[in-house]
Amino acid sequence: MPYPDRFYPVVDSLKWVERLTKLGVGTIQLRAKNLNDADALQIVSDALAITKGTQARLVVNDYWRAAIVAGAQHLHLGQEDLVDADVKAIREAGLTLGVSTHDDEELAAALAVKPDYVALGPIFFTTLKSMRFEPQGIAKITEWKQRVGNIPLVAIGGIKFEHAAEIFAAGADSIAVVSDVTQNADPDARVRQWLGLSVEAA
Repeated sequence: MPYPDRFYPVVDSLKWVERLTKLGVGTIQLRAKNLNDADALQIVSDALAITKGTQARLVVNDYWRAAIVAGAQHLHLGQEDLVDADVKAIREAGLTLGVSTHDDEELAAALAVKPDYVALGPIFFTTLKSMRFEPQGIAKITEWKQRVGNIPLVAIGGIKFEHAAEIFAAGADSIAVVSDVTQNADPDARVRQWLGLSVEAA
């Protein structure tokens, strides 16, 4: 199974981690913001307990110290987090590392740490977090995939299931999804739709 999976939901709570794990999702990112060290370690440990022995791989966003202590296997860092993180310690702990990028400078910073994947965003306008970057558009995916070569490219930002075929065709290896699942009227049905596409497109 490729890492990250073609369908890559990003959620902010243990309830979502549990729900997605039960639905058979292969890669789940836990992105819980503004936690102190103790709370971060607790939520990461609890999320790992939920996914243990299942098909789900938990990706910890930001809290690299907690990820190391809790024995996580996968980590995702934004650019600000990357500046402060001890990449050597992260690698020595055996963690995979994905990095967010939004422009050429950030791509260079990401490639410098030899990431296991690069995330490009936002592809479309997103209301979930204030972005200082304009939407990248689908054409940028093709350009960046040529630049990163064999490194998996994850597209993120305002993406809905209806965009998936076009985004994969443009060169994305994986699509990170937030609101299309968490704000959907029927999240379980939407997840099954994404998982069905993942099988067909793999």
